[in-house]
Amino acid sequence: MIGEMIAAGGRLGLMYAERLLTGIKPAQFARLARPGGQMIQTNHPAFVFGHLALYPPRVLAALGKPADAIAISADWEPLFKNGAECRDDVEGTIYPAMAPITEAFFSGYRAAIEAVTGAAEEQFARPNPAEGRLRELFPTIGSAINFYLGGHVQNHLGQLSAWRRAVGLPPV
Repeated sequence: MIGEMIAAGGRLGLMYAERLLTGIKPAQFARLARPGGQMIQTNHPAFVFGHLALYPPRVLAALGKPADAIAISADWEPLFKNGAECRDDVEGTIYPAMAPITEAFFSGYRAAIEAVTGAAEEQFARPNPAEGRLRELFPTIGSAINFYLGGHVQNHLGQLSAWRRAVGLPPV
């Protein structure tokens, strides 16, 4: 029951992410917005999807499931980790291409959603093994996973929605 509740928010995030990709061209995927020629330092789609793709393997690991099928390249961690700077990739040499990033995002979140729907209720009540602020905010595995599949995704997709407007794309 808890897993299905968490999964519902995760599914909503996937649907929103699919809609937000509408009209985004690969050439602009890793570019910062420049409305009126003024660059806006915000997160572009490559950063949003790449950053979010780091979290499904953590969800599977927290539930004791193998994450090999959705493992992220170690090269991605410094590009997309929490606190990394989102950079304007003018030459297309900083970030991976659009297709592998979005594939990692969607396959990862589908696997994480499947894992939470099949998890035993007691798994969600276990203490969060993370340390520091993350454990303070989310003391159980269930609360952390709920954040990873819900609030965290929606927060970053909101950034993508703002980026879309700044580059002249319509709302979705």
